[in-house]
Amino acid sequence: MSRRGNGEGSIFKRSDGRWAATLDLGYLDGKRHRKTYYGKTRRAVQEQLTEALRTRQQGLPILTERETLSDFLERWLRDSARPQLRPLTYVTYEGIVRHHLIPILGRHQIRDVTPQHVQKFLNERSESGLAPATVRNILRVLHRALEIAMRWGLVARNVADLVDGPRMVRNEVHPLTGEEARCFLDTVSGDRLEALYTVALATGLRQGEALGLRWSSVDLGAGTLAVTTALQLIGGAPRLVEPKSATSRRVVVLPGIAIEALRRHRAAQLEERLRAGDVWGTEWDLVFASPTGEPLSARGLREAFKKHLKRAGLGDSRFHDLRHSCASLLLAQGVPARVVMETLGHSSIQMTLNTYSHVMPVLTRQAADSMDTALRA
Repeated sequence: MSRRGNGEGSIFKRSDGRWAATLDLGYLDGKRHRKTYYGKTRRAVQEQLTEALRTRQQGLPILTERETLSDFLERWLRDSARPQLRPLTYVTYEGIVRHHLIPILGRHQIRDVTPQHVQKFLNERSESGLAPATVRNILRVLHRALEIAMRWGLVARNVADLVDGPRMVRNEVHPLTGEEARCFLDTVSGDRLEALYTVALATGLRQGEALGLRWSSVDLGAGTLAVTTALQLIGGAPRLVEPKSATSRRVVVLPGIAIEALRRHRAAQLEERLRAGDVWGTEWDLVFASPTGEPLSARGLREAFKKHLKRAGLGDSRFHDLRHSCASLLLAQGVPARVVMETLGHSSIQMTLNTYSHVMPVLTRQAADSMDTALRA
């Protein structure tokens, strides 16, 4: 997107007696743009023109249209968000725009939206009963959209930067202890999806990453797997999509227990494939699939996981807690936080340390014991 033209504007008197000034804004996206100012006197028009020239000298946009926030958000979804976002993320953004932003803030001219408008809107969303995380997601979407509005020259600032989102209360993580983890694995031993639970617990894969894992990404000889896809339900249909972020795309070294479980699982799956014959979903190449090679149901997996927990006499947990358990067990055994961060695909080491701060007392005690051993040697 580029602009050309440095016209300083011309002032003239119209046939109806009013004064006007036209400022040449140059070319934008291949089209010539001009801005016309009107007033009852030459002085009034000159003041508007002078202010516009000052605005341009400061590098700020001079708006040529009275576009509403609703109009802009529709255009942003179509021209910017859809081509760039992962499919499921786009569906989430679109829902936030249509159900929250447009109905309440959409009527305002985009350049007239103030921090006060946005703050009042967020407060009302919180008071309506929405969870703090949901309200923060709404603010995040608005912020991302207004960043594009700034880039397109529609607003001079991002008002979403100037408001406070609701206070977040971090949910405490309740991972399995080492003893509980071994008890859980004993309980699922012999289950058709034993390898899935073992890999999730041993490597910390997210549920979508585990369900979207393909055999072409697994090298049992080298003892590694590559996270290159994730399974998501989009529009009611399962789809393989790119991982959550750039750091989510990673190579994970498999511990021996996971390699052994995967070898047994592959042999059992080959037998299932022979029984299924032409019905087998060859195009998926999924490591963890249905008896006919199709993607597993996330809902069915959650229900099966809950039953296994109950059989093991363990408290209620989510499948995602296997990921938390993996990280906690690694940290508790003295594995460097940097290695844990890369194993889990976190975006930063700070995220790893903040999420698993409950393990720090164990680590500090181990550090103290190590120092005691060193000094007494």
